[in-house]
Amino acid sequence: MVVTFHLHPSALPGGYVGVDVFFVISGFLITAHLLGRPPTSPADLASFWGRRIRRLLPASLLVLAATLAAVRLVAPATEWEPDAHEARAAALYVVNWSLARQAVDYLAQDALPTAVQHYWSLSVEEQFYFVWPLLIGLVALVARRLRVPMGAALAVALGSVVALSFAYSISKTASDPAAAYFVTPTRIWELGCGGLLALAVSRARPRTTQPALSRAARTAGSWIGLAMIVAAGVLYSGATAFPGYQAALPVLGAVLVILCSPQRNDRGTPGPFLALPPVRWLGDVSYSVYLWHWPLIVLAGYAIGHELRPTGIVAVLALTLVLAALTERFVERPFRSPRIARHGLRTYVLAGAAMTVVVAAATAQIRDVQQLDQQARVALAHSLHDGGRCFGAPALDPGQACKPVAYHDLLPTPVLAPDDRSAAYQDVGGRQCWSNPPSFPTRTCAFGERRSDVTIALVGNSHAGQWLPALQVLAREHGWRVETYLASQCASSDVLQTFRTEAGSAACQQWVQRTAEDVARAKPALVVMSNRISVTAVGHDLEGSQPVYADGYTRVLDTLLGADIPVLAIRDTPAPGIQVPTCIAEHGDDYEACDGTREGWLPADPVVGVIEGLHDERARVVDLTDHICGPTACRAVNGGVITYFDTTHLTATYVHTLAPYLEPSVLAMLERQETT
Repeated sequence: MVVTFHLHPSALPGGYVGVDVFFVISGFLITAHLLGRPPTSPADLASFWGRRIRRLLPASLLVLAATLAAVRLVAPATEWEPDAHEARAAALYVVNWSLARQAVDYLAQDALPTAVQHYWSLSVEEQFYFVWPLLIGLVALVARRLRVPMGAALAVALGSVVALSFAYSISKTASDPAAAYFVTPTRIWELGCGGLLALAVSRARPRTTQPALSRAARTAGSWIGLAMIVAAGVLYSGATAFPGYQAALPVLGAVLVILCSPQRNDRGTPGPFLALPPVRWLGDVSYSVYLWHWPLIVLAGYAIGHELRPTGIVAVLALTLVLAALTERFVERPFRSPRIARHGLRTYVLAGAAMTVVVAAATAQIRDVQQLDQQARVALAHSLHDGGRCFGAPALDPGQACKPVAYHDLLPTPVLAPDDRSAAYQDVGGRQCWSNPPSFPTRTCAFGERRSDVTIALVGNSHAGQWLPALQVLAREHGWRVETYLASQCASSDVLQTFRTEAGSAACQQWVQRTAEDVARAKPALVVMSNRISVTAVGHDLEGSQPVYADGYTRVLDTLLGADIPVLAIRDTPAPGIQVPTCIAEHGDDYEACDGTREGWLPADPVVGVIEGLHDERARVVDLTDHICGPTACRAVNGGVITYFDTTHLTATYVHTLAPYLEPSVLAMLERQETT
């Protein structure tokens, strides 16, 4: 299911629930094993963990090492460091927490997935394997000490963990679904359900994990369970809030299939099919299939320069099966042999050494990229100081005849560009400058001359934050103070915007209203406003959202103008919709392949019509599109400067070069305010 989902998402949009089925199976098998001999001593724990190490780490670390090398050879330079960071976290089995942190970062949401992102589920599994035997062993010791039935004690303990994890999963998925998908506490109940099933079966039939059910019960239960799993795979999609309570469908389906355990001789059940040699072989190599399939999908896309087509999908699937078979035969199987199992200490030494090698290789790659970045930063600082009339936006001025810049001379470099962001994205004075979902608290930061009599308030979402470098240039020249009121993704329009949760939508609207009132009370000399509409208004499609957003802007402007504060709205900037630095890195000197049309890149911005309709001198729009795009084309590179650091946001360097074009409008608004 997972492989089908990754190779052809539209064929099985909810195929990711295969991971949840895997968690149930894993929880069932491991708990059944632990119940046979509860670990009540350090030696027992060491023996259990040693078996898990021999079963999982050899193939896992082999694929990680191979992927790291392949990324360096095949992937664009922009992906070297992100992949190395996640490979290092994957080798330490904590990558799920790293991905959870990235998932709540709006600017990271458009980032390309790394070739090792699928290791998140293995991290959850390994963390479970570390904690679960400790829990079972502790309960066994307490039960013996208190002389209570161990089965009952385990049922209470494991049931409590499952209940708490399930409740937390529902709560976290409702409030923060992006992070909820990856973090371990939202998933433990799925493994725990398998564990509870193992406990129930072992108590009913102590000598086996096979429950005593009639053929009719096995037939009905197994088909119903499989239907529940398939239904989740077909009916769920990326829009489904997950895991939460919706994960119960595939999880309980998997529990039902295991409980009913269809046999190969049970006619009318899935047993004969599941017992077919090809199906059982696929089960034998499934771990290695999971390890290999995702890196091959990602790297194949880089190698051929476009998304996989049917022939490519077949080729990746075939190569996955071949590599999985070889890995199972020559890596997995030998490390499970009794001869190696006899050497417990050697298991830990070899595992530590292998993990150290992968971590060291990933760290070396990170440091290599960072050294290249440092060299690029020096060149960038020099160019910002004295770049000339052909550096950045001035190259688009009428009459300029600037020569094309070679790929290796671009600034910032494609590797550095994703981090070439305004200072608002950094913590300032130990405080965050961004209001983030789902709660959208009030957060402000100050830049420029802190004691200035002239304060400019920069208000909006990330497309306002991108303008801070230009305002900093002007603030240094004129002695101004810049105060930021910024929110991730939430446009400063008083409208209910579509976020992952209703609470997030409400919190965004409250932030807009609260910020307008705060700015009105602060009475800055000027408000500079800019926004990207990246989500629809609740209950509307994107086109239908435009008038709704316009009404919301009107309410915000009424508040600001009612306090006699002038407003300068910067028209929203062209949005490529592609990862520009990655595209440039992939095409090299042919980076013009990343260009687009002005018509295709320029988004609608309802604030323009709102301000024009006000006929109020205190509100004006400045449109800098002509200094970002030509008459018909928008370019990924202007004047040797990479224009975007992701799919829509301008690099800080390019915004720096736009300061002279923003300055006249800012000065005009300030001068008007002074005269009135």
